[in-house]
Amino acid sequence: MAAAPRWRERLFALYFLTHLPLTLLIDLQPLLPAGLRPPALTAWLEWYAATFRDPMMLQPPEWFKAFIYCEAFLQMPFFPIAAYAFLKGGCKWIRTPAIIYSTHVATTLFAILAHVLFHDFSKSEHSGPQTQRERLILLSVYMPFLLIPLLILFTMLYNPHYNHAEKRKRK
Repeated sequence: MAAAPRWRERLFALYFLTHLPLTLLIDLQPLLPAGLRPPALTAWLEWYAATFRDPMMLQPPEWFKAFIYCEAFLQMPFFPIAAYAFLKGGCKWIRTPAIIYSTHVATTLFAILAHVLFHDFSKSEHSGPQTQRERLILLSVYMPFLLIPLLILFTMLYNPHYNHAEKRKRK
């Protein structure tokens, strides 16, 4: 039986370990009332939004807010479980949850990336990307959150370690 490549499992573990604090400290802020947001984190979010021209984090459209709720209640509980499985290595039981997670995230990211590429941000209250270069820079911020889940998906589907169907012995 082929072993899962440890470099991929380590990459996935790092992804989930870093994604948990990013979600808690940054991504969930738009869901909180302004008075409950810690000032230092609000300042960091405003810096990020201004630097990368990402108005969706300061003034999220309703569909984007729905994705943030999905991140909070569907994805975030999975982060420590996935981090554990990939740190430990060789946990075949992570296959189905990882397929569900990665498919869900990839689907949401396609919508976000399309919005970044094609939306007219000139009417946004906060400054959004106006030039193709600014759109590509913002795209590069979101891209790892598409590429790594796609790598997880392909690993779970095609790596013999995770996709090995055990054959039962006949008596």
